[in-house]
Amino acid sequence: MTSRAEILKAVNREKVRFLRLQFTDLLGTLKNVEIPRSQFEKALDGQIMFDGSSIEGFVRIEESDMLLVPDSDTFQVNPWTSGDGTRVARLICDIYRPDGAEFEGCPRLALKRQVAMAKDRGYKMVVGPEAEFFLFQKNNAGEVLVETHDVGGYFDLTPVDLGEECRRDIVVVLESMGFEVEAAHHEVAPGQHEIDFKYTEAVDGADKVATFRFVVKKVARDHGLHATFMPKPLLGVNGSGMHVHQSLLDRRGRNAFYAKTGEWELSQVAMGYIGGILRHAKSFVAVTNPLVNSYKRLVPGYEAPTNIAWSEKNRSPLVRVPAKRGMSTRCEVRVPDPSCNPYLAFAVMLAAGLDGVATKAHAGPPVNKNIFAMSQREKKRRKIDELPPDLNGALDALEKDKVIMGALGDHIGAHFLQAKRAEWADYISYVHPWEQDRYLQAY
Repeated sequence: MTSRAEILKAVNREKVRFLRLQFTDLLGTLKNVEIPRSQFEKALDGQIMFDGSSIEGFVRIEESDMLLVPDSDTFQVNPWTSGDGTRVARLICDIYRPDGAEFEGCPRLALKRQVAMAKDRGYKMVVGPEAEFFLFQKNNAGEVLVETHDVGGYFDLTPVDLGEECRRDIVVVLESMGFEVEAAHHEVAPGQHEIDFKYTEAVDGADKVATFRFVVKKVARDHGLHATFMPKPLLGVNGSGMHVHQSLLDRRGRNAFYAKTGEWELSQVAMGYIGGILRHAKSFVAVTNPLVNSYKRLVPGYEAPTNIAWSEKNRSPLVRVPAKRGMSTRCEVRVPDPSCNPYLAFAVMLAAGLDGVATKAHAGPPVNKNIFAMSQREKKRRKIDELPPDLNGALDALEKDKVIMGALGDHIGAHFLQAKRAEWADYISYVHPWEQDRYLQAY
């Protein structure tokens, strides 16, 4: 654990003039309070306050004061400087009330509560997220154009992949910030990219996703490009997902999903965990896929999973179990997208999996046939259910699911539903160009 003295020594050595105290709001947007050198000691003691009433989903104006309590292990000096050479560092914070009580609306603390529950049961969640994003061009006025910077495809190289240099610079920055990047490549759609980093425990993994999104946008801007984690920015091509590889380790650090003598070499814990993911998928997608636009990605024909099933051979179901066993045994939940709040997304998936383990919810046999090619009759015979078709349906399912709502807690659950119901109401009241093109002359 990084000590207070070590941080102060580092900021002096690196001549850090400002410190950003970072946190995410309810919807996963990265926020920060920036303080000068004179306030660093106060910040490290958790004494910096901010107005919580100005943050989405936090508190009412009459109870606005909130404390930022930094996690010292997240201290990092930004590898870039401002135009005048100013050095800036960051700390990721948890949110507390002025009386020292945990703030029930803090997404990071919501994940920590689920991690603590897993620990009480003898497990530690490890995650390996794979976040995709698009790079778009800008015009001379700096406005984003819905035009990609290349015509590349999966694993393509220059000259078709014009984002290669930008992607390489993103990797350099991430590695300088402590990431162990395992792969970086062009994805299927033009202008689409993916960078994968090594698996880690759940809270650190969510911290890394939040940092990753910030770095990608910053480096893209430096290259004159716009990076977006919008799930489906373009019609007719694949959208961006954030597949999350996950497993549980036992108290001795062994992979609790692996059983050499088990069917498919998977333990009862693994089968229960996968079963829990499948059981609660209709509910937690409101959190892992939180935008109206998220469900434009979750349609047949573009590789995104719409069917609630698992497989150890193909990628059409919601959950895939990669071939490696031993310590590499894991399930890949393929439904989340990178617009989600990573703290809440990991919290609800962990809650679903733990519920499956506790209730011995067996996942059933794997579906190793391409589900996209199946008829509705065959899917019904195999009892393969489908995800909600839109955000409204997902919110309905979430509101009824006590396990997933319990993982969010009363405060986050209520505010999340309120914000997303309002988003849906705004969307359905809007007259879209598709409707005008389709109906204006016909009717």
